[in-house]
Amino acid sequence: MTSGSAGALSVTLCRDPRQFAALEEPWNRLVRGCPTATPFQSHAWLHSWWLSYGKEGRLRLVLVRRGEELVGAAALMLVHRPLPLLVPLGGSITDHFDVLVAADRAGQVVPALARGLHRAARGAVVDLREVRPGAAAEALYRQWPGARARLTDSTCMELPALPFDELVKRMPASGGQRVRAKARKNDAAGIVEHEVTAAEVPDAVRTLLRLHEKQWRGRGVTPEHLRPRFAEHLTRATRRMVRAGEARLTEFRLDGEAVAANVSLLSAGMSGGYLYGADPDLRTRKVDVATLLLRYDVGRALADGRPVVSFLRGSEPYKNHWRPDTVVNQRFLLATSALAPLLRLHESQLTGRERAVDALRETLPAARDWRARLNELRVR
Repeated sequence: MTSGSAGALSVTLCRDPRQFAALEEPWNRLVRGCPTATPFQSHAWLHSWWLSYGKEGRLRLVLVRRGEELVGAAALMLVHRPLPLLVPLGGSITDHFDVLVAADRAGQVVPALARGLHRAARGAVVDLREVRPGAAAEALYRQWPGARARLTDSTCMELPALPFDELVKRMPASGGQRVRAKARKNDAAGIVEHEVTAAEVPDAVRTLLRLHEKQWRGRGVTPEHLRPRFAEHLTRATRRMVRAGEARLTEFRLDGEAVAANVSLLSAGMSGGYLYGADPDLRTRKVDVATLLLRYDVGRALADGRPVVSFLRGSEPYKNHWRPDTVVNQRFLLATSALAPLLRLHESQLTGRERAVDALRETLPAARDWRARLNELRVR
């Protein structure tokens, strides 16, 4: 561990996974003191991810303390491909990244965090993906002392936490009528909700992943969701987060059997629907899964005082039916002045790849229509 100082603050770089594990309590106090933090910044999520996906010798935690109090943190790891990069812990299975900054000390902590990260980035470009608008990382970007670039990243869809009838009124009249009819059919089916306890999480995650695989069978399931390391991470993280009130795993049962399950990750500012599974046979019972899950999640978010229900990443057509607000994540590239050419190379590779993807979408409208139809089937 190396250290430096910034006024009354100390800045350290932690590379020891054992010390990361021991940071749980101060880390979570910092999360509670950082209003922009999403559920993906919790210690449970990040440490569990590291245990399943981390590489020995790659951990890089920039920590800012005032005395013994942790007041700032950036959770990163070093990768070497396609070039030396410092990237967020959480990888591709994480929908939002942010640095953690104690709100009451932001004016001191952000510059200190920037200087600490600048020292850590002497041999690598910092690539911060999936930064939500308004995140603390925006202030870090503004105060970065070296080269920098801002790109767009994934699109997210969000709804305000309103009574379900109010959300339906946001839709066109014909769409609202269909949703009300679907809600009545769901009620008539006799499905019962059960919120899983921490002790029940391992069995419930196995059920969720089995249903998830079943609903996507033959339609291109995300391969990572079927791998043992993902199941281990989701079980470990969800169990800790349910215990801490940072997650909710709900089973929807019919005649005592779980026919759908949904994990929502929770912070003060949002309830995010992370992953769900549903038995395709529900269609024969005229149960609309999207309406079932959203109606329940909105009700719980409203009761808990969470202002936003997020669909998280992706702009699939079924989400647009609800007239959600569109939020576009950001991607921040940061480097020392000496590594500015490497940053520009990385930026050009990323923008070139994005242009190629856009061109493919324009030249293959049939592929777009085919994917849209698959996404529609997902929620019928």
